[in-house]
Amino acid sequence: MAIIKTVVGRRSFLKSTTLAGGGMLLGFSWLAACQSKTEEEVLAMPKEWFELNSYLKIGENGVVTIYSPNPEFGQNVRTSMPMLVAEELDLDWKKVVVEQAPYHAEKYGFQFTGGSRGIMSRWEPLRMAGASARQMLRQAAAQAWQVPLDEITTEAGVLHHKKSEQSAGYGAFASAAAILPVPEEVALKAVEDFKIIGTSRKNVDVKSIITGKPMFGIDYRKEGMLIAMIVHPPAFGMTLKSVDDTAVKNMPGIKEVLTIKSYKAGFEKSGFDTNAFPEIVAIVGNSTWEVMKAKKQLKVEWQTFEPYSETIKGWRGDLQTKNVPAGLESTPSHKAQMEALAAKPGKIVRKDGDPEAAFKKAAKVIERTYSAPFLAHNCMEPMNSFAHVQGDKVQIATPLQIPSAIIPALAASLDIPTENIDMEMTRMGGGFGRRAYAHYVVEAALISKQVNAPIKLLYTREDDMTNGIYRPSYQATYRAALDENNNLIALHIKAGGIPESPLFANRFPAGALDNYLAEEWSIDSNITIGAFRAPRSNFMAGAEQSFLDEVAEAMGQDPIQFRLDLLKHAEENPVGEQNDYDAARYAGVLELVRDKANWGQTTANTHRGVAAYFCHSTYAAHILDMTIEKGKPVVQKVCCAIDCGIVVNPDAASNMAEGAITDGIGNAFYGAMTFKDGIPEQQNFDTYRMIRMGEAPKAIEVHFVQNEIKPTGMGEPPFPPIFGAVANAMYKATGTRHYHQPFLGDKEVLG
Repeated sequence: MAIIKTVVGRRSFLKSTTLAGGGMLLGFSWLAACQSKTEEEVLAMPKEWFELNSYLKIGENGVVTIYSPNPEFGQNVRTSMPMLVAEELDLDWKKVVVEQAPYHAEKYGFQFTGGSRGIMSRWEPLRMAGASARQMLRQAAAQAWQVPLDEITTEAGVLHHKKSEQSAGYGAFASAAAILPVPEEVALKAVEDFKIIGTSRKNVDVKSIITGKPMFGIDYRKEGMLIAMIVHPPAFGMTLKSVDDTAVKNMPGIKEVLTIKSYKAGFEKSGFDTNAFPEIVAIVGNSTWEVMKAKKQLKVEWQTFEPYSETIKGWRGDLQTKNVPAGLESTPSHKAQMEALAAKPGKIVRKDGDPEAAFKKAAKVIERTYSAPFLAHNCMEPMNSFAHVQGDKVQIATPLQIPSAIIPALAASLDIPTENIDMEMTRMGGGFGRRAYAHYVVEAALISKQVNAPIKLLYTREDDMTNGIYRPSYQATYRAALDENNNLIALHIKAGGIPESPLFANRFPAGALDNYLAEEWSIDSNITIGAFRAPRSNFMAGAEQSFLDEVAEAMGQDPIQFRLDLLKHAEENPVGEQNDYDAARYAGVLELVRDKANWGQTTANTHRGVAAYFCHSTYAAHILDMTIEKGKPVVQKVCCAIDCGIVVNPDAASNMAEGAITDGIGNAFYGAMTFKDGIPEQQNFDTYRMIRMGEAPKAIEVHFVQNEIKPTGMGEPPFPPIFGAVANAMYKATGTRHYHQPFLGDKEVLG
């Protein structure tokens, strides 16, 4: 049992007795988390609610609603987060209803979905919310029954006093609890006492999803709503010159053709205000089909822009200068630039020992270069937003990952106070980082303001895929120095990309080698990039783990044992003080996956690849089994081991791992976005190859390390290492190493 102070919370707790029946409101303005909506049909809805804090309200019949402030895009926080509250409140899960909270920074804190930080950041705050409410209910019962507080127990939403054989549901004391002071500290349950946390609970939205209920932004409807679509420059490096709407404005159903600029002059951008095309043309009409037909007839002239620089405000308030070059960029020229810069000395970001001397005296040097192209997010649901501007107020309904990040741009562009923005967060049909960049919300609001009507902005798949915010293109060169006895004596990595470096200089194998050198470089570009599932890690893991396998082979060592030996060195005799991983936990997932997959025991014609990686405070390892059938690689099975601390909802966690693995395999085999004269060469799924259902692994096993460490990231960590596992299995299957993603691309059959 842990005692947690609510002193910080007491300044944020808001108390209200103005609700029907003398209800109570206790608001944790500095937290953020919860769930969505369960099957209301199963529960008899109460006639009266008593709100116990910003996250809970209890009905007179004991039904409890838990609000979910965090956006949901499939990671199932709308189930897992309320489980934290329900655990400490000691609820009957069958009597829990989950609702999505609207955007409200003061009430719900930082409403952010991304970075695999949801459960990690809400672990104690949400449990405190539940524990505080439970404590106040116990106090109300103790006063009513005239018994000592420590004799009041709870179970499944019922208060008990065993000595007097009295009991009552929470609903009976919700109103009385409202007038009690907030406890200054509360006791949180010990791990061994958990009844809900650690058990699998089905997605509370599953019935709504499979029955097609309108939950996503693209489903949103409002009476009188018009449809808007955009036309943006066909190439990066271009901007609007002129518009001829003569052939469009009289087409059936078309209301307006207009141009908008997303950002007000002088607006100070943040990192999430990235927008490749801040000036666009919008067409507004009665229906999607009418607007799409008009798009084809609209005549727009574009022109190249001059190079410029802009100042971007970072997370910590620091200002960074971003240089945007002119010109129409192409993939071949990108490759030439990267190769030229990679051949020059980079910026040294870490150096241990004397790696230069070690390489000079090496008996053998292994050098390999790895590369990966730009990638598009390709969320199942294209970008969209509803907006209705009325005077100095705006109503928004949209799928996005960080509502607070777009509020400043929205307020500045509309010239309204931030408190006049009413935002409903719909469920997202995918995110992966793309929906952290919500310029489409500003676009929708500006269109609504100009046409003076509610509108829904819809991107077509082509609009979405060609609008930027891509995973950057990367390249990394690894060098390993071996002595005359085939011992690894030094490692050198030089990594860079367009327009950022992917390097994590302090991650494994840094700290495991006496001689280590890490350098980086980058190339400016006008192609916009952004967060993509496990940013930077999704490339570095594949390159690193492929290289380690090749080094292990040159040394005559088993690839898993080779990694474990390095980790043992990092644990027992670490080099440097900046290592950002726990070597013992890293080794733990390798040992677990080795044992669960029966490493070393393969069937005929099955080839195995292994990889492991650390990111978002979590450790993941995969062993992938591959066969070659009719010249094509087939993934038969993936065995996965993860150490993410306490697993709140095993079902949801396993689902995330399975999704990450499948997504990673698809990107490793096929994913690529290329450019010719600034124009994306892939604009829909006929040219941008995605993994197909028949190509998914035939089986995926997910195993979790059992410990009592606070939960860490889960949505992203299983994704990066699968790239290395695929590459290493392909080498075992074909005898050819693959250094450049995608490994197959347009090739369906290996040659």
